Amino acid sequence: MNAFRSRFLLGIAALVGAIAALPVAAQTPAPAGAAAGTALPYRSADQTVGVVNCASSLCHGSVRPWKESNVLQTEYVTWSRVDKHARAFLILSNAQSKRIAKNLGIGDPTKEKLCLDCHAHNVPAALRGERYRLEDGVSCEACHGPAGRWLAVHTEDASTHEKNVASGLYELADPAARARLCLSCHFGNADRFVTHRLMASGHPRMSFELDTFTAVGPAHFKADSDYEKRKRVWDGVQVWAIGQAMMVSELMAVLADPKRSHDGLFPELVLFDCHACHHPMSDKRWTPRVPGLGPGAVRINDSSMLMARQIAKVVDPAFGARVAQTMNEMQRAAAGRGGDAVTLARTLKGEMDELVEKLRKRTFAERDMRAVLAGLIDDGLSGQYSDYAGAEQATMAIGSVASFMHQRGGLKSAGSINSGLAALQAAVSDDEKYRPAQFQAALRTFRGTLGL
Repeated sequence: MNAFRSRFLLGIAALVGAIAALPVAAQTPAPAGAAAGTALPYRSADQTVGVVNCASSLCHGSVRPWKESNVLQTEYVTWSRVDKHARAFLILSNAQSKRIAKNLGIGDPTKEKLCLDCHAHNVPAALRGERYRLEDGVSCEACHGPAGRWLAVHTEDASTHEKNVASGLYELADPAARARLCLSCHFGNADRFVTHRLMASGHPRMSFELDTFTAVGPAHFKADSDYEKRKRVWDGVQVWAIGQAMMVSELMAVLADPKRSHDGLFPELVLFDCHACHHPMSDKRWTPRVPGLGPGAVRINDSSMLMARQIAKVVDPAFGARVAQTMNEMQRAAAGRGGDAVTLARTLKGEMDELVEKLRKRTFAERDMRAVLAGLIDDGLSGQYSDYAGAEQATMAIGSVASFMHQRGGLKSAGSINSGLAALQAAVSDDEKYRPAQFQAALRTFRGTLGL
């Protein structure tokens, strides 16, 4: 499965690079936290010491893994050489970033908080240590948390992961905490938010899927037996599912926030499905999808909602039916077809937070994964992916679930799976050339390949 997974991820990598490459909007800070009340790294009161403290060959800067170490020791090399986060700040100097800044009427993007909040570890001056460099971009401490208290602690012989976390290390091993941090830039939160104005100025469309993006990063950890002793190991399907639920939760939080859900008299258009509007008028692609929502009603971006609906259905059928009903009612309310959209958004957010807790306790058996795959594919065959964003999410989802099933022995033929995923990937390789019929044909063939 490594072969097909690698090819699939390479196809997504260009998308991830584009998303991580340009300025992201910021807003007034508001109190919030990650899982278990942990502050997100950029909100921490600890001092940032600088990435150079991790770069020694005796620390995390080795060019090859240490056999006698319980971590790879190559983490800095992986980040600095192949992780696009390391070049996030440098991107702000290119022509496209300057054009975006000019269109927005702001100054140098390498000096604007609007851009720096997601293209660097932009902490207050008082918390910047002597070796801190803004130019390091989205550095080690931007994700693992400012190391002022945990740098020395995590090298002690008696150190434990719990002790490191208590000293300020951000709990990235927890998928909910990781998703909340990643989404704070790859979608937005109360502090920073990618608006329609920003995208209209030239910023790429935002898209996110936790399991795929973790792998594309690339991941610089190995979940082996030693890792399992120190931390909980989450399976790929759990990571994917929790990421989808949290994406919907964050989307609903914006919808329910009067400061972020509107731009003047208009709603904040970034919350809606881009391709419902941004496609040629000659492309007559409308199909009935939400009961009671006819032609011309612009839907809230439901790409992750479609994923979460199938996840909830498998985890708890009665709960899944309730989630599906709330989603439909919320879409109708947002389109002015009855109901209060804000109230329904808050209800759906609560349901997604409940789903995350259910997923924490859930072990996905092979029958569960097959049911998820079948549900995602059947949604596509029934026309639920008529617009690009849903097909894009479904492709990443199917790749994640199929990969994990193969690792567990639930899918045998890597060759046929490779072929099926390649066809799906080809159908979503260019959003401007996306054709639902091509994607449906690939789904139909893939379903037969899997024997679903």
